[in-house]
Amino acid sequence: MTGDMNVEDTCLNPLERGSVLSYGVGHMLNDITAACWFTYLLVFLTDIGLSSSDAATVMFFGQMADGLTTVFVGELIDRFGHFKKWHAAGSLLVAVSFSSVFGGCIPCKIFRSDSFLLQTIGYSIFAAIFNVGWAATQVSHMSMVNCITLNSTSRVALASCRNAFTMIANLSLYAIALIIFNTISSSGSHKDVENQYRWVAYSSVLIGGCFVGLFHLGTKEPRLKLEAHGKGYARILWTYWFKKLMYYQVALVYVITRLVTNVSQAFLAFYLINDLHMSQSSKALVPAAIYVFSFIVSLLLQEFTWTGQRVKAFYSIGGFLWICCGAVILILPSYLSYLMYIFSVLIGVANALMMVTGVSMQSFLVGKDLHGCAFVYGSLSFLDKISCGVALVFLESYQNSTRELQNCNPANLCFSNTRYALGLFPAVCAFVGVLVTYSMDLDEPPSLVSLPAEIEEPLLV
Repeated sequence: MTGDMNVEDTCLNPLERGSVLSYGVGHMLNDITAACWFTYLLVFLTDIGLSSSDAATVMFFGQMADGLTTVFVGELIDRFGHFKKWHAAGSLLVAVSFSSVFGGCIPCKIFRSDSFLLQTIGYSIFAAIFNVGWAATQVSHMSMVNCITLNSTSRVALASCRNAFTMIANLSLYAIALIIFNTISSSGSHKDVENQYRWVAYSSVLIGGCFVGLFHLGTKEPRLKLEAHGKGYARILWTYWFKKLMYYQVALVYVITRLVTNVSQAFLAFYLINDLHMSQSSKALVPAAIYVFSFIVSLLLQEFTWTGQRVKAFYSIGGFLWICCGAVILILPSYLSYLMYIFSVLIGVANALMMVTGVSMQSFLVGKDLHGCAFVYGSLSFLDKISCGVALVFLESYQNSTRELQNCNPANLCFSNTRYALGLFPAVCAFVGVLVTYSMDLDEPPSLVSLPAEIEEPLLV
């Protein structure tokens, strides 16, 4: 009994910097491949000849596979545990399959046919395989937080560090892309395009794989989960969460947050080139600015002592910033395109504030109910993937309706589907997210409130 109490008491203490860092790098492979997925997949598929609707179909199949896998993996983790084994298996599947998504249509080579239907099917298959591995890694990594520590400040710090390395992963991708696009020449042929993106995929997997290795070397299997299985605690049924109002509130906020970040990332390149007529380098420079400032803010957020009210306040600030940025994006004329470099700073800050606090709300929801934590993260990720897939398919299906932009006078404001997708849609989502956040009760469970005085100090001092 004393040993059990010692384990729980230890988990109430703030984590050391090394433990936070080793956990934070564990999602790098997922993050760098996801950055490539949302930034370049639609561009890549349309560049090799697929229609906008076919490209959106490929992404949708991947999102569907991802969403369904999250629930399945969450159930298995709650039943059997072993976070790190699921993480390793998912990472291996991601590494093997990702290059095939951008490496050309393998079924087309097998059947010696380049029909658009076969290309759509081929890319959809490998997109689904990639997302299955991605989901297994994501759910196991996110649900580990509650089983690593019971300290609410440390839990937010883990989410913040994870988000910081997400920014590093995105910056790494854009650096890779900038180098490869400038060093590997392309005549515009399908073969040259595939060759460029194949090297982007190989480089991304290599970098992400190295960080996965560091994660497995520096992070131990969470003791709280092992203790729970050792004591024979009954697994929490799904219905337990469905009876909680906070589950639906957190789910809605998390889904909205992911919609804001993913949809804006997917349409940013189209907006910069087609609507603002900026140079090709802007496709790397503007996203890079966004992620630099997201990284900086994510690091700063680790220095706070976190309460439920502070989480709500910081999420609301991020949402307000996105509302302002969305309004500007909607009406920004092309002759003022240089302002995007300024607003990319605000978008980066807003993304970091919303992502760190939005993910942290899940920790407040789970509290010490560790026997069903993987289901919470899995089910919320399922909703995230399905909603993002549907939103991207719907918005992308209208891309062909904006050809009139080619004849648009720069002196006039020309609205397009891209403006609505990048400006209006995220702004509305952010507004709804702020409203829901204000309605939430994020007071900490009694078991997490009465902590020793030293735990109230900032984590990384």
